[in-house]
Amino acid sequence: MSIANPVKKLVSSVILDLDGTLLNTDGIVPDVLRRFLVKYGKQWDGREVNRIVGKTPLEASTAVVEAYELPCTTEEFVKEFTPMFSDYWSNIKPLPGANRLINHLHGHGIPMALASNSPRSNVEKKISYHQGWKDSFAVVIGGDEVKAAKPSPDIFLEAAKRLNIEPSNCLVIEDSM
Repeated sequence: MSIANPVKKLVSSVILDLDGTLLNTDGIVPDVLRRFLVKYGKQWDGREVNRIVGKTPLEASTAVVEAYELPCTTEEFVKEFTPMFSDYWSNIKPLPGANRLINHLHGHGIPMALASNSPRSNVEKKISYHQGWKDSFAVVIGGDEVKAAKPSPDIFLEAAKRLNIEPSNCLVIEDSM
């Protein structure tokens, strides 16, 4: 009598999130919001923090405009608020182990994709400050390139498609549910 070996599904690629997974972006949004809200005579109190973490910039902006009853549209808020982040991007530090993980996977020829809810242009700018990151990712995809943002799986499915790898063979490393 022979015992059949179970079929092993092998992970052949890795899809990584950026903010909070590879980069230590904690505290940046509150810092920028504090500076921004002063202009409207408001003070950041963190009440909508759970409504903005892991959301697209548009969803997070809508939550802030509503929570603080700002006299501007969400689009106006995004247009004015987004450039304020560029001061921070060059100083964002990688989280412990991020460089080692990227170098290890890349060095072993594991195809990697970067999948972030941030707009692709912002993702590209953020990774440009970290030596070797841009060249390590076969695919970079932003939340503005898919129909539905995380937590929808759209971005991960699109990343797998662009990697030309079955989604079930992809390991996703993400900091939010």
